[in-house]
Amino acid sequence: MNAQDLKNSILQLAIQGKLVEQREEEGTTKELLEQIKAVKEQLIKEKKIKKSKPLPEITEDEIPFDIPESWVWVRVGDVGSWSAGATPSRSNPEYYGGNIPWLKTGDLNDGYIDEVPEYISEKALEKTSVRLNPVGSVLMAMYGATIGKLGILNIEATTNQACCACIPYEGIYNKYLFYYLMGQRRAYIKMGAGGAQPNISKEKITASLIPLPPLEEQKRIVAKIEELKPYVDKYDVAYSEVEELNKKFPEDMQKSILQYAIQGKLVEQREEDGTAEELYQQIQEEKKKLIKEGKIKKTKALLEIAEDEILFDIPENWKWVRLGELLNKLTDGAHHTPKYTASGVPFISVKDVSGGKIEFSNTKFISQEEHEVLYKRCNPEKEDILLTKVGTTGIPVIVDTDQEFSLFVSVALLKFNTDLIYNKYLLYAIKAPVVQIQAQNNTRGVGNKNWVMRDIANTILPLPPLEEQKRIVEKVEELLPYSKQLVK
Repeated sequence: MNAQDLKNSILQLAIQGKLVEQREEEGTTKELLEQIKAVKEQLIKEKKIKKSKPLPEITEDEIPFDIPESWVWVRVGDVGSWSAGATPSRSNPEYYGGNIPWLKTGDLNDGYIDEVPEYISEKALEKTSVRLNPVGSVLMAMYGATIGKLGILNIEATTNQACCACIPYEGIYNKYLFYYLMGQRRAYIKMGAGGAQPNISKEKITASLIPLPPLEEQKRIVAKIEELKPYVDKYDVAYSEVEELNKKFPEDMQKSILQYAIQGKLVEQREEDGTAEELYQQIQEEKKKLIKEGKIKKTKALLEIAEDEILFDIPENWKWVRLGELLNKLTDGAHHTPKYTASGVPFISVKDVSGGKIEFSNTKFISQEEHEVLYKRCNPEKEDILLTKVGTTGIPVIVDTDQEFSLFVSVALLKFNTDLIYNKYLLYAIKAPVVQIQAQNNTRGVGNKNWVMRDIANTILPLPPLEEQKRIVEKVEELLPYSKQLVK
């Protein structure tokens, strides 16, 4: 239940007579209605209000719920003098700029109204159908997105035709009417008719029902509502904080799982797995062999990892490495915009992988000839990893298709020996906070920011032995689904 639902529940209890007790000494609403009738007749006689058309009798099937015996169901039009406002002609400058406040629906604030931005003149009050509503009048918006918005006047004011104003009769507490209308806002919105600009008429408002308690009980109900309001506000803050935590929880939980994984805290270390140092040497020997055979190019040696770069302790048989040291090839896609074709070979950019997988449904295409030229330098193949490096940076994706495609400069290609490095471990290591923080800190530029190839190559991460990499991945994939289920 959110704060608005809680507020609605309180208002519903109030109008059902369940928020405060009934007191015999306060009399009944039937007695109150007789007094109201007498006052209304006197006001009509004195020509202070116009005689209105009688509202229809309330039928049994209209009554939505039971109320206390001392209460009475009446129509909203029975509790006060209702009037819609008007807009004096804008073509007559004499109607505007006076000292009489003139409200529009945008001035309603669901509270007391002390000032308004626009004023009309005495002449407008005299010559047009606007009505000057006294202090204490209850206002309600009837048009558009503001239907049901409310206000209580702390000043004398007129309104435009989109506002309906009620001058409550003696014996009707204006704040009781105000809170009742607030609790029924959804119902009034549903009554709105029309297309782009729905509206609810004054007649619909006045024909709706209101359960009416004796005056003193009306006051006690309002006092109880206002006593509870600060608690609802506190609940709203707490609820919003919990909602925000719930939204963040799956992501935070996943980060924690991945952080534990790359700290060596998710699975046990086994002596028979060997060491990461041994694995690292195998990777380097393999690279030397491929360079000698002309299958990959020799790259500039990366700097030794300094002590102040290491962010946390890892198991003794693990090793801190630079990403570039594990790769046989690190490159990015085409540095120029190719000539696109209606069909052909998919041309993948950052937008096609930023969702965490390769998405071919909205990709652009290039010709087979251009693809073959680009593919000589940047040749993504199944089991490789793609890494976003422009705009949305640091998102890794495993190539899980045999379909050929080319890459734009916004995506990097990571190629490595999958017999020595488990690509899923590398994927999760890149997703882990230790790499994501480096991606964020090293993304440079203005606008479409870039994580440059040099900084990608220099990214540090922990390397476990190969068999432990596999066990880590198995445990991660066992735990990650739970992070989503826990918030359901």
